[in-house]
Amino acid sequence: MKDSFPELRKKAVESLITQGILKTPSIIGAILKVPREEFLPPDVKQHAYVDSPLPIGSGQTTSALHMTAMFCEYGKLKFGNKVLEVGGGCGYMSCVYAEVVASIEKPKNKWGKVWTIEIIKELADLAKKNVEKTGYSDRVTVIHGDGSYGFDKYAPFDVIIVTSAAPDVPDSLVQQLKKGGSLLIPVGDLSLYQQLLRIKKKNDGSISKENLGGVAFVPMRGKHGWK
Repeated sequence: MKDSFPELRKKAVESLITQGILKTPSIIGAILKVPREEFLPPDVKQHAYVDSPLPIGSGQTTSALHMTAMFCEYGKLKFGNKVLEVGGGCGYMSCVYAEVVASIEKPKNKWGKVWTIEIIKELADLAKKNVEKTGYSDRVTVIHGDGSYGFDKYAPFDVIIVTSAAPDVPDSLVQQLKKGGSLLIPVGDLSLYQQLLRIKKKNDGSISKENLGGVAFVPMRGKHGWK
C-alpha cells in the first residue's frame, strides 16, 4: 500500500472538509482518530478510506464515510450527549460518535455515552469485538436486539441515529427523544432510495420534521421495519 492508513484517513477527511460535509472541529477530530480499517473484514481493509459503503458480512454494509460525517453533523453531536444508534453494524460509526460525546481529553464524569443495537447476532458479536479491541468499550455499549423499539431502559436520548431505512418513523423512537433532541432516520421504500428525515422534539414536546435529502440504505428489520 502506497500510503499508510493514517495518511489515507487524513486525505479522506480533508476531502470531506473540502466538499463542505465536515465542518465541526470535534467531529473532524473524531473521524481522524477512529481507525475504520480495524472494523472491516480482512479482504476489505484496503478500501477503508474509499468513500463508499463497504461489506461487513451477513449481507450488510457499513455506511460510506460521508454518511458517517453527515449523521454526526446533522445530529449536531456534542460532548456529553447520550446517543442511541439503531443498526450497529461493525461498530465503526458508534465509536466515531463516542469520540465526540465522550472524548478522553475531557472529564470522565461528564462523558456522554453511545448505545448501539444490532438485530443480526453475528454482527452484534463482531461489533462488540471491534469496540473492545479499539478501546471504546467504556463509551460504547453494543446490544443484540430489535432496535426499531429503541432502548427505553436508558431513554431519553439527545440524539437517535438510524442506519437502515424504515417504512415510517417509529413512534417508539420519537418518544425516547429528549426535549431538544434529534432523530435521524431514512424513510422510504425498498428500492434503496429514501429520504433522510430529521425529527426534532421541541422544548414544549411538539415535533418538527425536516427532509435532508435522498439517501440509499438497506431495509430496517424488526417490528417497526420491513416485514
